Amino acid sequence: MARYRVTTGATTWPDDTGCGLLHVDMDAFFVSCELRTRPELAGKPVVVSGGGPRSVVAAASYAAREFGVRSAMPFSTAKRLCPQLICITPTPGLYGEVSQGVMGIFRELTPLVEPLSLDEAFLDVSGALKRLDSSPARLGAWIRERVAADFGISCSVGVAKVKFVAKLASGMAKPDGMVVVPAAETLAFLHPLPVSALWGVGKRTEEHLRQQGLDTIADVATAPLARLRRSLGRALGEHLWALANGHDEREVVPETPDKSIGAEVTFDVDLHDRSALGLELLRLSERVAGTLRRRGLRGRTVSIKVRFADFKTITRARTTAVGVDVARDIHRTAVELLAEHAPTGAVRLIGVRVEGLDTESDGEQLLFDSSEPRWRDAEVAADVARTKFGAAAVRPASLLTPRDQ
Repeated sequence: MARYRVTTGATTWPDDTGCGLLHVDMDAFFVSCELRTRPELAGKPVVVSGGGPRSVVAAASYAAREFGVRSAMPFSTAKRLCPQLICITPTPGLYGEVSQGVMGIFRELTPLVEPLSLDEAFLDVSGALKRLDSSPARLGAWIRERVAADFGISCSVGVAKVKFVAKLASGMAKPDGMVVVPAAETLAFLHPLPVSALWGVGKRTEEHLRQQGLDTIADVATAPLARLRRSLGRALGEHLWALANGHDEREVVPETPDKSIGAEVTFDVDLHDRSALGLELLRLSERVAGTLRRRGLRGRTVSIKVRFADFKTITRARTTAVGVDVARDIHRTAVELLAEHAPTGAVRLIGVRVEGLDTESDGEQLLFDSSEPRWRDAEVAADVARTKFGAAAVRPASLLTPRDQ
């Protein structure tokens, strides 16, 4: 794959004519965000995780991955694999803030941006090339430079004719690189790869294909389509055959509006105390309300999710009179739902969600008469302080720990 890789600072690269699709993926995103203020940990095995017995790894540095540590792995397993592992507790709000800024860079080039998660997105830059007097690879290089300069993190870019190949290419560019797959060389790029590289092939499908002697993408591409339909089913057989032959008709679909915004927490030790659960609901309501205000949204329905010690899970919701984006209002409804629907029992996980979202300009919150404090004004002022001085700068007094006081 060396002939497709573009090195940092390169002025020439493979022919990118007709390769208007980019896949951009941040490198070890959560870890990279945290290391901006912890540069002494660069190159060391680091994970972002709660660190408790029930915590999972949210992200792992490349040094940690060398020991077999992966995201979504239980932290206890990661620690066994790498005893010297360094754990960083997630910083609330940080990753969404950085993601929003990175996506803003993408949208400077094109409105056709399709985020897949906080740290990756597809871009269709085909319509922007003439306006910007540029090429897909040059725009990919520009993105990498801007993300590094503005946010102090690195990203990897895949440039190709179709989405599937662009995503494969960005994976091969990691970390901190760019791979350009010329349109005319799409099949030459794809066919040596194992069948597991096909989008939609999991372990069981891979085993099934290999049992039939289909080990590479080239094997799938040259297999009779009728055989794949019989073996895999019509839909999956046609899907894999098309990808193996370099066909992917999916377009880049710009981000759709959020349908809901929520936050949840899994406790290291099950909680019985309802007052302690009320404080957790307040902490979560603060996070949800802050996200709503940053995105200019309000929601009409507040819901809670409660998972008990026996893993039984309930969700309950209530629709409010007007849209809300204030933690005080969200918390009050959440506490009422908890008292009514889960008054007893040990709780393993609790969450808060606001649904039925609309823009905040579509109505004012008039839940209190004028003699009441302007809670929204206070929370907006707290947002400003947090932006300037950090997420922990302003918190409700009830959430302060003895160390904070």
